[in-house]
Amino acid sequence: MRSWFRDLDELLRGRRTLPEDLAAGRIHLSLGRFGIWAILLGGCYGMFMGLFAVTGRDPAAYEQLMASTVKLPGLFLITLLVTFPSLYVFNALLGSRLRFLETLKLLIGAVVVNVTVAASLGPILGFFTLSTTSYAFMIVLNVALLAISGAVGLGFLLHALKRMSAAAAMQRMPVTQVVSSDDAEGTVEGSGHRELAQAGPSMSESKSIFRIWVIIYGLVGAQTGWLLRPFIGSPDLPFSWFRPREGNFFQSVWTHFQALLAP
Repeated sequence: MRSWFRDLDELLRGRRTLPEDLAAGRIHLSLGRFGIWAILLGGCYGMFMGLFAVTGRDPAAYEQLMASTVKLPGLFLITLLVTFPSLYVFNALLGSRLRFLETLKLLIGAVVVNVTVAASLGPILGFFTLSTTSYAFMIVLNVALLAISGAVGLGFLLHALKRMSAAAAMQRMPVTQVVSSDDAEGTVEGSGHRELAQAGPSMSESKSIFRIWVIIYGLVGAQTGWLLRPFIGSPDLPFSWFRPREGNFFQSVWTHFQALLAP
């Protein structure tokens, strides 16, 4: 078990996604081990989400606690499955050396970073859960905490993708330099010739493409969470595993934010 924690620590410190390994198309991640980490850590935050249904309603809905613990890892894994093909295609178009399996490992690593940050914020969520009975406040707080953890996870992924794109661009830019010197006169004359043999997109174009994918990932994740709701459990509604498919995530967040600010 100690090796599992060491692997997680090395991922968080960036030792599993070193630039030289990314440039060579190597990702030192175990899909099985980090997949289990994603489930465990996601379930940890989901448990804190469902805790409000135990402390904020009468009678306590322990079913919601169990449902949230199960569904939150599902949210991340479904989002991964939906967005992974587009990430692989974008990487291939940008000249990345990452193959199918390595691209999947990188995305799993980003998900694990995401849920690790979320799990670390779980005690904060638990503190406010025990301190308030406001359902609207808990909705807004959970959105804020998950947005923070999501931004960190996507930042990890975006940083790795940028490093891969930079390595690929450098490999397409051979540089030859001829330098001549005259020791007698103490002067040095240099002439350089750079051949820009770029067959793929520029760095700025690559960054734009990656940002587009990040937006897609965020939208898919938000809508997946909406389809899998409830996670917190409204005190005014009976427990149910899922709610009817009506409205959307952004409309719901805005409605609860207005309710929170209402006098």
